[in-house]
Amino acid sequence: MRSRDSSLKKQYAWPEGAWNWPIKVCHKHAVRCGEMIWVGGQVDLTPEGHVNNPTDVQAQTTRAMYHFSRALEALDCDLEDVVWLLCFYVNDGSMDERDFLAMVGACLPGNARVAVNAVPVPALAYPGLAVEIEGYAIRGTDGHRTKKFVVDHAESESLPKPFYQAVRSGKMIFVSGQYPYAEKATVSAPGNSVSQTYQVMAQIEQLLGQFGAGFDDVVKINRWYAGNVGIEDFEPAALACASFFPDPGPAATGIPLPVHADPEVAIKISVVAMLAEDGQHLPRTHSWPESLWDWHTHLPYQHGVKCAGMIFLGGQVSLNQQGQSTHPDDLSTQTHQAMIHIGTILNDLGADYSDVCKILAVYCASDDAQKLHENLSIRSSYFTEPGPASTGVPLPALAYDSMVIEIDTFAMVIE
Repeated sequence: MRSRDSSLKKQYAWPEGAWNWPIKVCHKHAVRCGEMIWVGGQVDLTPEGHVNNPTDVQAQTTRAMYHFSRALEALDCDLEDVVWLLCFYVNDGSMDERDFLAMVGACLPGNARVAVNAVPVPALAYPGLAVEIEGYAIRGTDGHRTKKFVVDHAESESLPKPFYQAVRSGKMIFVSGQYPYAEKATVSAPGNSVSQTYQVMAQIEQLLGQFGAGFDDVVKINRWYAGNVGIEDFEPAALACASFFPDPGPAATGIPLPVHADPEVAIKISVVAMLAEDGQHLPRTHSWPESLWDWHTHLPYQHGVKCAGMIFLGGQVSLNQQGQSTHPDDLSTQTHQAMIHIGTILNDLGADYSDVCKILAVYCASDDAQKLHENLSIRSSYFTEPGPASTGVPLPALAYDSMVIEIDTFAMVIE
């Protein structure tokens, strides 16, 4: 049994003069636990919460990565330690996603090795905000850098360096958001989410295999699919993806986007896997509390997975056990319900809110500060000071009708 003072071993970053939200919350810019570092969504705001460089993607990318760097430095790390970035950027269809990734990559040192996913959105939390970037870094507890190993998929379009299709550091394997390319620069089965799912999962299988891993080593999967709302957008590709995993499987989150940067792309998928450094499968504990919600159709995914002290939760929502929204369209109540579910799963895995390192909330809104503050303040209330890193991203709709928030949670315990 872990000691209950494990949360005291975490370090929290709030660099002097850093940007801030205009409301008081307990969230910090970054959290370190052991060798793992989580950085919350970094943006180009002032310390008073005002947007700098409104709508300027280039300028905001540079500033977001500057803040990212400062958060890492406060935890005795730097950008060379980054292994994974999740980049949200406003795109009305006029920007090539590779150009945006090149902007982000230009902010990283040339010897960095990073997995990445870029997610185009119609808007971000505040009017004029165009970029929000979160991620993971890894630095040994002895202060030395960890070794990184990278692989690419021969048939996939290459990413701008220093990004790679998959990166391994220690036990952790991060697979970049996979585009459904049958051949270089050619989209497989344009617009067909099911066919593209099979293509993307084959790419992921090949990438994991280069590290000696497989789908049974995956602890978290994130699906970003083009659609509006409803079962007709969610179910077919969800079932296709689920067919690759054993039961019980990983924690999972599925988020609909109005459109990907390439309108022929119907789905992008990224995964996190864990494998012992000697190549052995790592045991894990799965969580499915009886009181929790379910999808309307059976999927092998679990509400939570614990592996070597790392805890990954699937996106928590306000549904019932028949996959129907509860408290329809009520953002405040649904936020409370999702946070209560998070606590239930953590407790089932021998953890609690104090062990959370980062959360990502996607919620139904546009560039409406009030909507962000409404759910941000509630999420913050479940933690004590200092709290976890946080990211909040608005979207027009989520997977189920009248469901208005989904919260990803990442925690860690010292074992």
